[in-house]
Amino acid sequence: MSTPVFFRRERFTRVAVSAFPLVFLAAPSLSFAEETANSSNTVVVTGTALKVETPLIETPRPASVVSQDELEEQDVQAVDEAFRYRAGVVSGQFGGDNDADWLKVRGFDQSTYQDGMRVFKDGYYYWVAEPYGLEQIDLLKGPSSNLYGEAEPGGLVNLQSKRPTDEAQGRIDVQVGNREHLKVGMDQSDQFGNYDNVRYRLVALYRSENGDLDNTESERLFVAPSLEWAISDATSLTLLASVQKDDAIPYNGFKPIAGTIDTSGGEIDPSTSYGEPDYDTNDRTQTSLGYEFSHEFSDSLRFQQHARYSELDLLLRSTYFSYASGSTANRGHVHRDGRIKSLTLDNQLISELSLGALDNTLLVGLDVQDVNKRGNSFDDFSTFGSVDLFNPVYGNYTPVADSDLSDVSVTKQQIGAYLQNQVRWDDRWLAQGGVRYDWVETENKETSESTSLEASSFSGGLMYLSDQGVSPYVSYTESFEPTTSADIDGDLYEPTQGYQLDAGVKVTPFDVDGYLTVSVFKIEEENALVRNGSGQIVQDGSTRHATGVEIEGVGYVTDSLQLMASYTYNDAYTDDGTDKTGEALIPTHQASVWADYAFSGGVLRGLTLGGGVRFVGETEYEAGDVTVPAYTLFDLMAGYAFADGWQTQVNVKNVTDETYVAACDFWCYYGESRKATASLSYQW
Repeated sequence: MSTPVFFRRERFTRVAVSAFPLVFLAAPSLSFAEETANSSNTVVVTGTALKVETPLIETPRPASVVSQDELEEQDVQAVDEAFRYRAGVVSGQFGGDNDADWLKVRGFDQSTYQDGMRVFKDGYYYWVAEPYGLEQIDLLKGPSSNLYGEAEPGGLVNLQSKRPTDEAQGRIDVQVGNREHLKVGMDQSDQFGNYDNVRYRLVALYRSENGDLDNTESERLFVAPSLEWAISDATSLTLLASVQKDDAIPYNGFKPIAGTIDTSGGEIDPSTSYGEPDYDTNDRTQTSLGYEFSHEFSDSLRFQQHARYSELDLLLRSTYFSYASGSTANRGHVHRDGRIKSLTLDNQLISELSLGALDNTLLVGLDVQDVNKRGNSFDDFSTFGSVDLFNPVYGNYTPVADSDLSDVSVTKQQIGAYLQNQVRWDDRWLAQGGVRYDWVETENKETSESTSLEASSFSGGLMYLSDQGVSPYVSYTESFEPTTSADIDGDLYEPTQGYQLDAGVKVTPFDVDGYLTVSVFKIEEENALVRNGSGQIVQDGSTRHATGVEIEGVGYVTDSLQLMASYTYNDAYTDDGTDKTGEALIPTHQASVWADYAFSGGVLRGLTLGGGVRFVGETEYEAGDVTVPAYTLFDLMAGYAFADGWQTQVNVKNVTDETYVAACDFWCYYGESRKATASLSYQW
């Protein structure tokens, strides 16, 4: 019988800890956890940073890991909520959006991967992952094209899918909350029939709730089966599939400066929606099928192949506030009706050799990506009807006619060859270097626009492991990002390019069960896509820059009390060649603290209490001469394992129901209001 989540307490060892918050390791029982409080745990490894499973202390790259236990404890309902207590990440800047996951990492956008393969997003065609189907989320900070090919300069988020477990287990979850929130989930893993070398897992979820804006709502059905076959001691095959159906009235939090930041003429209610509830829709279906194959030729040589086919079908009708004229809100409209199909194949050959004091790991890879986007589109920036700014009455619009739609057909093929070598010498020095070459062809068939790109990407890192647990490192990485998006004239955007220099120290002292890291970074992005003074995305030759400092720590003050703390300083700006402007969505300062305490004895045995504070400093929207004030939010949780396999939990986010503007960039966006949920789970 598996242990309730509140009994799973994270333990750290010096060798396992790095700049990553550790994967939370589950103890079989509370009594076992108490007995082994002072013993070493299994070395924590990750395959995201270097594409080869490596102890986290041996990765000279900045990254973070959020485990399934932390996702559950903090009641993460969307991927962009997962990193609220991590350094270098801005989330929630657009409020409680139900259309996409919004993250800025070190001041830049990030790419999304699932199980090491790219999840394609293109404009409004946005793949949204369900956290209930994940067992871990990795965040690799900064450019990462040397291993992953196309990537945005902020880094990449790698979503690790739940897969069959060694031991049979299962759980049922029921959750209710404000805004008519309802969630029902099931997760079971066991042996497949009488075959002791075949195991399965089935994860399913239903969720519905009202949005943070008036007349918005969302409903989701998610099913993810997986099968693992141990063909032999040297060969294994894992099949992974998922289907997700989202049906929503889209959330558009766009609001003017006058009425939000400037309330001299009246204040707009944060829940005010300028959409069309009887017309707008966000109907999205995501389907994926893939496999992971591994074969060991010997103890030192193995081959891995990962593949996935995915489809995203979208029908989006979305009406939004464009600009104000007096007390009138003029509106725009977006219409998308189409599909993205993608096929990804990644082949890896890994050699691990030891020669005296030298350990060498060589990775050689070849990956292929094929993406096809077809559909219809319509964009109206400012003439799709109007409503009263403070008291909107809906219905003043003309539906989009078929004759108004434009055909869209864009294809992209990419082949990438990469090589990486890791060297560990004398258990002291760690060196990593990599190179990758990509061939990319992109074509917009409707406008006959096409681009052909050949790109090389490099990476390098050096780290020293000291006996005192203080490990300094330095690394350099690059990125490039071709796009299937086009400007208002139908011309494809030029690829962006990113460069990062990162240096820091990872501190894992013997007498502290935890870690502390300090890093400094500098990132530059060329050919950046920026928003102009009319709110449109353009490519005008601007270069984006970010220079910052990150401090992050996780550790146990006592056997029961855990603390997480982070601080970020980021000086981010855009340079168009004549002027430098700050990045409107990026605060200069951020800080957070989370603490949780698990009672292990007496009448309170089984009770866990936790809470956190999130501070986001002010941001500057220089084009509008606006300063967005800083804000501070509080989160609380309480969980109780009250019987064998049974547990309950209550979470409240933004406890004080703070009303605040999260960001401004031509528009302004209120942050999400208070969210409260109560859960009941049974595990076996």
